[in-house]
Amino acid sequence: MVKKTKARRRHNSRRYRSGLEETLAEYLTHHQKEVRYELLKVQWEDLRYRTYTPDFQLDNGIICEAKGLFDNEDRRKHLAIQKQHPELDIRFVFSNAQAKLYKGSKTRYSGWCEKNSFKWAHRVIPLEWLLEKGRYNKATVIKLKTKRKDI
Repeated sequence: MVKKTKARRRHNSRRYRSGLEETLAEYLTHHQKEVRYELLKVQWEDLRYRTYTPDFQLDNGIICEAKGLFDNEDRRKHLAIQKQHPELDIRFVFSNAQAKLYKGSKTRYSGWCEKNSFKWAHRVIPLEWLLEKGRYNKATVIKLKTKRKDI
């Protein structure tokens, strides 16, 4: 008889979820007043109500999402959020912007962003994004403006 041992899961002591997020946070410490990491929540509706937590919010209100893998679920989510919250300026920073959406695809992450009117960058937040005019939104939750659809 094989004895099963329960392996205890260890808490990830790092603050950021990926190396790309850690690099972007280090970059922002030198270029902004404050690094706002996962402080904002955006409500959106799929088949049920959900919340989306963006990675970074810049001083001028631009929302930056760091992406290594950009799978179908993420793409669908961001299209729904863009449709439900057109006032938000969500931009992507990819670890590899030239990666294909899936094996055999002709479309790359950067091409998908351009097709769907999202601004994107490769590995680093461009200085132009930091210098754009805008206003930081102090709200911690951005609520959905439409009424709930009962099924």
